[in-house]
Amino acid sequence: MPEGPEGNVANPVPEKTAAPAAAAPKPAPTPWDGECAQKMRSLFGSGIRDSLTFAGQNYLIVDRSICHDVLRSLYQDSGFTSLTDLTAVHYPKDELPIEIIWILYSMSRNEHVRIKARFGDGEAVPTSTDLWAGANWLEREVYDMFGASFTGHPDLRRILMPEGWAGHPLRKDYDAHKQDENWVRANIGIESGQ
Repeated sequence: MPEGPEGNVANPVPEKTAAPAAAAPKPAPTPWDGECAQKMRSLFGSGIRDSLTFAGQNYLIVDRSICHDVLRSLYQDSGFTSLTDLTAVHYPKDELPIEIIWILYSMSRNEHVRIKARFGDGEAVPTSTDLWAGANWLEREVYDMFGASFTGHPDLRRILMPEGWAGHPLRKDYDAHKQDENWVRANIGIESGQ
């Protein structure tokens, strides 16, 4: 221990502890009133539930009953000829637990837009393969991982998990530790290592 000026052990000075910093406000989406949002609102009225931007990403929240019409309009009339991605999010406690998200790109406008629509469990989502051929595999992946069914899809079947697999691994109510023990036992001949 360090000694003080008179040879005594110095009394340690307690370090000051910093007061906890105030939590930074959680970032939140802000209204988006760009040309595309205005055009969609003028065409579809209250079917466009909201138009927002977050972290530089613009998106429209649309009523599920008009989602295909909105997609078609963006493709045919607004130059969004590229479907960059199609995915989903599962909110198991919500009345409409499946949110489908289409991410579109317009090369002529150099602009991205996301379209979001919510669906009930087991409720069919209209396919967008009639607009973008690449939607085929993306819709199959959403079907496989989330259980969302796409009406009018030309070949809706699993794409990542084997046929006969029980459950949809990206749903929040899927128990990843149990997997599909019956499938593993029947097809691989082992007990699941989970």
